[in-house]
Amino acid sequence: MAGVVYEKVKKFKRKYPMTVAWRLKKHSKIIEMHLNPGEVVKYAFAAQKNDNPFDIITTNAIALTNKRILIANKRLLFGYSFTAITPDLFNDLKVTMGLIWGKVYIDMVKEFVPLSHIQKEALPEIETCVTEYMMEEKKKYASRKANMNS
Repeated sequence: MAGVVYEKVKKFKRKYPMTVAWRLKKHSKIIEMHLNPGEVVKYAFAAQKNDNPFDIITTNAIALTNKRILIANKRLLFGYSFTAITPDLFNDLKVTMGLIWGKVYIDMVKEFVPLSHIQKEALPEIETCVTEYMMEEKKKYASRKANMNS
């Protein structure tokens, strides 16, 4: 049985077939392995995690959950890389579009995550989902922090 992350990434890839992405099932499994109890995947997509126009082998699955953004890559031979971005670490989002592909840059407190080789028609959808998600989660985070301080 395929997981919910893989199904959402596969749906994204069918909708935007020009996005450069490989081994989606393997990358999605890494995210599924790191989902916390009660964490629900709201949106998922695939992209290359780099800023190099010639590097097309660093595919990552990216998932927005009800608690954080998850980015995962299953390495070819062994191991994997996994990044979790919580609302308090998220600063900003930048989108750029080229002739064929676009890029999404997630700006965090101490890191800058480039996601590239995305079909340009997918950029507004990704921007809307990530921005609305983070604005909603930051409000929750701010109210929890205020409650803790009172």
